[in-house]
Amino acid sequence: MGDTDRFEEFRDSISTVDEKGKRIWVYPKKQFGKYFKKREIVAYSLLALLISGPFIKIGGEPLLMLNVVDRKFVIFGQIFWPEDIFLFAVGMIAALIGVILFTVVFGRLFCGWVCPQTIFMEMIFRRIEYLIDGDWTQQKKLDKMPWNGHKIYKRLLKWSIFWLVSFFIANIFLAYIIGSDELFDIIVDNPANHAGGFIAIFAFTSVFFAVFTWFREQVCTAVCPYGRLQGVLLDQNSIVVGYDYKRGENRAKFKKNEDRKEVSKGDCIDCNQCVNVCPTGIDIRNGTQMECINCTLCMDACDFMMEKVNLPKGLIRYDSEEGFKTGKTWKLTNKVKAYIALMIAIVGLLATLILTRTEIDATILRVRGTTYQKLDDETYTNIFETNILNKTNEEHDVNLKVTSGNAKVELVGGSPVKLEMGEELHRELIVTMTLDQLVGPKTPVTIGIFSGERLVDEVEVNFNGPGF
Repeated sequence: MGDTDRFEEFRDSISTVDEKGKRIWVYPKKQFGKYFKKREIVAYSLLALLISGPFIKIGGEPLLMLNVVDRKFVIFGQIFWPEDIFLFAVGMIAALIGVILFTVVFGRLFCGWVCPQTIFMEMIFRRIEYLIDGDWTQQKKLDKMPWNGHKIYKRLLKWSIFWLVSFFIANIFLAYIIGSDELFDIIVDNPANHAGGFIAIFAFTSVFFAVFTWFREQVCTAVCPYGRLQGVLLDQNSIVVGYDYKRGENRAKFKKNEDRKEVSKGDCIDCNQCVNVCPTGIDIRNGTQMECINCTLCMDACDFMMEKVNLPKGLIRYDSEEGFKTGKTWKLTNKVKAYIALMIAIVGLLATLILTRTEIDATILRVRGTTYQKLDDETYTNIFETNILNKTNEEHDVNLKVTSGNAKVELVGGSPVKLEMGEELHRELIVTMTLDQLVGPKTPVTIGIFSGERLVDEVEVNFNGPGF
């Protein structure tokens, strides 16, 4: 095994598992700094939006609701139904391209700044843990301590608060699925009437509690597929949190009044503070690693130490591998430009589909096994089945009329029909045409769907008639 192989040996396993497969518990040191303060502003703003999201109403509908049970999806107050599956398909493609583009440019910036797992863990649960168990050295001592009254008290206090926070988070996420009104009904009503809802809340709470109490960074390193994709998507021009090895090496301890350049020492004083604060237990000086979530804690820790020893900040910073190597300023590559162009095209398509989406969706099909019926020598009829769905959060008085002017249409059961929000109508309709309007065995007929006097959709069908 050569020197390079030994240097890269750390990549053969993740940082939180030893050679025998046993968990290595991470005790990150509490750290504050310029970047951490910025992350706090972003994190708590997103938390406020997340918590208030189910209760914000737009046109009587929540800001966001993904009700899989009732197959009703609300995004920014707009209702989407299973019939809009093509919009979700295009949206998923746009989201995938967005993830690729963002990662190619900014690496795992999303993980450190926006990901709910990171925000909940670092900004809520870790903060509670520091308050109860103390900083990293005190946490280590507490874990090694035998189970006496002090340790039991600390653990029960921490786990109880963790459970309550997990329960709160579970309720918020459940509100995004079933809606805040339904969640409130579950809370105030007799529990026996909502057994399924209480089971769901308990299941969500248990999962969140287990993740943030024990599983923690393993979600990012062993479960999350985004971390695995990073190795495929990143290139030499992607922005990452990295260590400037050209400036930092050779690393050596700091000595007062020493000219480090004269003795061939780099700016890294080998204080290990960047390792101590890392929530995934890596040494960023080894280079870009799958476990790194770009949380910037190592940047704050390094800048603090550089300031203490009067050396320039930025030894660990945001830059690309190419930037660390050559010192060149980052710029858009042709690959990134291609992704941007593709992203603009997909988003444009999605916006067009949403803007041209009809309020009422109608499907008209011929009744299976039927052909034309002759009423008299001059009049023929066809029978069709129609499904009409109200996609809006308002009621509509729906009526059908022939807009092509060559036939008449009658909805069995009478019209207009009042459609409530999300209601779907299944009816038969009779299309009547006179002989002088027929142009052959198949005559196109355009049927308009009206809300009151307003045309909201049109469907073209073929009228079957006798051959000539």
